[in-house]
Amino acid sequence: MSDVKKVLIVGGGIGGLAAAIALQKKGIKAEIVELQKEWNVYGVGIILQSNALRAIDELGLTEEFLASGTTGSFLHIRDSQGNMIFEAPTPSSGKFNKTGGIPRRVLHQILYNAAIQHGTKIRMGTTVEVIKNIDNGVYVELTDGTSGAYDLLIGADGVKSKVRKLVFGDIEPVFVGQAVWRYSLNRPKEVENISMFYGQKAKAGIIPMTKDSVYIFIVTAEPGNPRKPEDQLHILMREAFKEFGGLIAELSEQISDPKEVIYRPLETLLVENPWYRGRILLIGDSAHATVPHLAQGAAIAIEDGLVLGQLLQQDLPVEDILKKFMNRRFDRCKFVVENSNTLVKWELLQLEGKLPKENEPNAIVAQSLMKMTEPI
Repeated sequence: MSDVKKVLIVGGGIGGLAAAIALQKKGIKAEIVELQKEWNVYGVGIILQSNALRAIDELGLTEEFLASGTTGSFLHIRDSQGNMIFEAPTPSSGKFNKTGGIPRRVLHQILYNAAIQHGTKIRMGTTVEVIKNIDNGVYVELTDGTSGAYDLLIGADGVKSKVRKLVFGDIEPVFVGQAVWRYSLNRPKEVENISMFYGQKAKAGIIPMTKDSVYIFIVTAEPGNPRKPEDQLHILMREAFKEFGGLIAELSEQISDPKEVIYRPLETLLVENPWYRGRILLIGDSAHATVPHLAQGAAIAIEDGLVLGQLLQQDLPVEDILKKFMNRRFDRCKFVVENSNTLVKWELLQLEGKLPKENEPNAIVAQSLMKMTEPI
């Protein structure tokens, strides 16, 4: 086993909590510092492809997920009026051949509870101020006035990562020209699987989250990334659905509370290989933030923690372990980021009527999701 016994994780989101669970299960002491003073989980719901369910199972949390979330076996591709174009089965990742959906807050609570149960110490309202590699470790000074040394530091503090800025310099996410709107509603009885609706101006969807709830979303082109008035978000979101008919149109009419609309401009980022400096390592959105077009952001963040936990069991120098980590993670995460960005570009070209006929977005989605079923 490596000499890593004590790890500081900066950031208590999905990636940070999953890493803490994975490390604690391997007998490595994990501590999380989280900038927010209280958990304020941003978002509505989350899609978990079969490889994400496989990762959750490896964390030992399948039972908790199934008790709160929901699963489906097919993806329905529809036109703007709800007519079925085709039905695609979920590709299998090991024993998992379903796609999951769950409220983000619920998934975060499941991960938080598991991290605490496994012995993770979590400090809220605190983040790093100073980070320095030292002999066989990392020295940190925190914003609460404390300091300490750790065998490894993991930056899991998201797309605006402070760890990345302190250690890697100015690497900023790039706005891709689109935004996604999400809104939670009661689940219609007829909704069993994820449905995607393709219009001329936008792409929309219905995502089951629990037995009683769904969220609807719509992806829109937003040239220049304009600011949206917060008190008008419900009106603007309803207007974005104007070209759609059928069930999704009926659901969009129920959008009534601007405070419940989650509007997010889409950004992307990929830190070049390697994602570490000395014993400071980036994971999740800190290293590879992706747009949601393949629904892989949470999956690859959880996978990061699992792979790191496995590798730290090897009796090797930390430098060699981190090299192995990059060998297993970089190409896979780069694949997700780049294919997701390709889908963005194709969708924007489609809006302009300039997408070459040989470029088929549904084909690249199917090929990408099949690729992600491969072992990590």
